[in-house]
Amino acid sequence: MFIVKNRNIFYLLSVVLIAASLVLSVVWGLKFGIDFTGGSLLEISYSPPTTPSAAEVSGALEVAGITDASVRPTGETGYLIRTPFLSQDEYGAVKEALTSGGAWSYEEKRFDSVGPVIGNELQSKSIWAILLVLVVIALFIAFAFRKVSHPVSSWKYGFVALICLAHDVVVPVGAFAVLGHFLGAEVDTLFVTAILVVLGFSVHDTIVVFDRVRENLKKNTEKNIREPFEETVGHSVHQTFARSVNTSLTVVVTLLALYFFGPEVTRYFVLTLIIGIIAGTYSSIFVGSPLLVTLEKIQKKPADAPVQNKKNKR
Repeated sequence: MFIVKNRNIFYLLSVVLIAASLVLSVVWGLKFGIDFTGGSLLEISYSPPTTPSAAEVSGALEVAGITDASVRPTGETGYLIRTPFLSQDEYGAVKEALTSGGAWSYEEKRFDSVGPVIGNELQSKSIWAILLVLVVIALFIAFAFRKVSHPVSSWKYGFVALICLAHDVVVPVGAFAVLGHFLGAEVDTLFVTAILVVLGFSVHDTIVVFDRVRENLKKNTEKNIREPFEETVGHSVHQTFARSVNTSLTVVVTLLALYFFGPEVTRYFVLTLIIGIIAGTYSSIFVGSPLLVTLEKIQKKPADAPVQNKKNKR
């Protein structure tokens, strides 16, 4: 009951998180990767002891005619080089320039190249994919809980789930606005994939709690127990709390191991999952179920008003 009774505190925390995420996203914006903007991305690792500095690598690229390249160190001897879209000839010239006439030796770890038209198309499709998933999940939950009409209508379960899922999207976006501004973290198709995974994980947690609410409501009806909806929800949250937290904690611990010991290329993908799963677990427990209670109380007020008026008239 602690969570439900103190729901306004958790509402406030969520509002602060969402507001901060939206403000930071607008002020700093997201740093989109080549998947969305188009361009070429080359990751290389030089062989010691002939490891050039970032300035020397930039100078070598200028020799090849690439004047607006971004060179970011990765690890002790590696660099992540982002350039405008490279043709096959330009790519060959860049590879030759990065050896500085054979003075440097390096290993190419990856090379990605996306045209600007394809990048814009991917950006549009990614946004529509996330919106479509949100709507379909909300509709599915409303359908799944269609037999639960008292004291909260089934469509309100879907509405609450939609709010929680929007919360779970906005928070990672705000986090990447900060990471992009200070660390150069980019938003790419892996980020979108991670968001879709988070939505699936989050709605699972939400349904677990909602389903327990449904079971307890059914049990109260069968046993003719008159229990306030607030108490029913509070008991349901308490009964599923350990399961939700333990499941999420297990996943987060695994992801942390992958973040620290996994490859560099998946690091921000894993970080998105960690942030999203933590946000999703929080919203499912501390926001979703309490919101049902808030909606139920709002729903009761209009019905109580006529009774109060009649008493006043007497």
